[in-house]
Amino acid sequence: MIEIPPVPTTGNEPACIVGFDIPGNLIDGRNVSLDELRELAVTAGIDPLEIIRTRQAAVHPAFFVGAGKVDEIAAACGAHDIHLVLFDHDLTPRQTRNLEERLQAKVLDRTGIILQIFAQRARSREGQLQVELAQYEYLLPRLTNLWSHLSRQYGGAGTRGPGEKQLEVDRRRVQARIDHLEAALDAVRRQRATQRKQRQKSDIPVIAIVGYTNSGKSTFMRALTKADVLIEDKLFATLDPTTRRYRLPSGECFIFIDTVGFIRNLPHMLVESFKATLEEVHEADILLHLADGAAPDLGERIEAVHCVLRELDADEKPQVLALNKIDLLSHQAKRALAARYEDAALISARFKYGFAALLERLQERIPATRRRTSLRIPAHKSLLLSQLYQQGKVLSARYEQDAVIVEAFVPASLESQVRRYRRRTVSQ
Repeated sequence: MIEIPPVPTTGNEPACIVGFDIPGNLIDGRNVSLDELRELAVTAGIDPLEIIRTRQAAVHPAFFVGAGKVDEIAAACGAHDIHLVLFDHDLTPRQTRNLEERLQAKVLDRTGIILQIFAQRARSREGQLQVELAQYEYLLPRLTNLWSHLSRQYGGAGTRGPGEKQLEVDRRRVQARIDHLEAALDAVRRQRATQRKQRQKSDIPVIAIVGYTNSGKSTFMRALTKADVLIEDKLFATLDPTTRRYRLPSGECFIFIDTVGFIRNLPHMLVESFKATLEEVHEADILLHLADGAAPDLGERIEAVHCVLRELDADEKPQVLALNKIDLLSHQAKRALAARYEDAALISARFKYGFAALLERLQERIPATRRRTSLRIPAHKSLLLSQLYQQGKVLSARYEQDAVIVEAFVPASLESQVRRYRRRTVSQ
């Protein structure tokens, strides 16, 4: 099987980063996409020694950037003995090959570096399967470029050179590996479906934590539930989902699921490969969208998360937006943030600030059918009690002199009728 070469992870490998000053990347003159690529490089153990910014009016079909810019990149690589170049954009296989030949350096585009980071950080068997599948789907259309030089050297007109023969062999091997990985992930999906059915039987609401990478999801999970999860100030610190139960002071329980972080222009192959994990988002009762309130491109990050949710057909689910890291903001900035996002909860996972208000909002958004509710129904409302038995799920009923104390899951159709008789939310 053809191997996928890893990016050096020693932290000593110098690299040249190429960013593009286009409207979508610029906020107050700052190229936030380029800043993010620099963070990706550091996360991968690469030293972004040289940074080149360019305004890209048109895409060059052969190199993506113009010939003059290619010469500038080559000069920077030569001056600093750099053999790795990162592009803050996706490149075609042809562009990658042409750039590597001209620059005499390894070239990775944005998708390539994200895939390398995922490969480094996947710990569970499921995560490793998902990453490997994405890597091979990324590699498959690039196999032609890996072997084209052999065909040019040895293959004559009307003949099939060794490069072409090896290309066919590798294509079959890669496709066979992709088929094997997809079958293995189908088994994972079936296992997850069984686990979800068990959770649904417990009638405990499930909250999936979604958000941009490095927005503090793992910090929030540990602060709230004392979960033993990895916390690092790096992109994609957590790839493997964590599930924990949390009991409110009122006694009601939630199940929180921490999911992989999203990023702008998240490669489609990663979304597809991680669907076994991201199905948890689709099946959750409610989404807790955790965002970095101190990020300069907050709005763009929120929209990037919405884009992935739309791809998962989960954008219509009940959501609560929580703006994290507000401990990094001034009082004036906090007031501006609260005014801009009126429906959001402002929290600090680091200092456990704002948790009570956030949990209250989550309770309000949980579908009524997933809430275990205590009711005191007057004795003369026997019809309402009968409807609860027929349409909802009555867990217990205790008859008193003038009322019935009922513990039940209330269907949406009866929510307005039982609201006045609600006592409190009870434990699971």
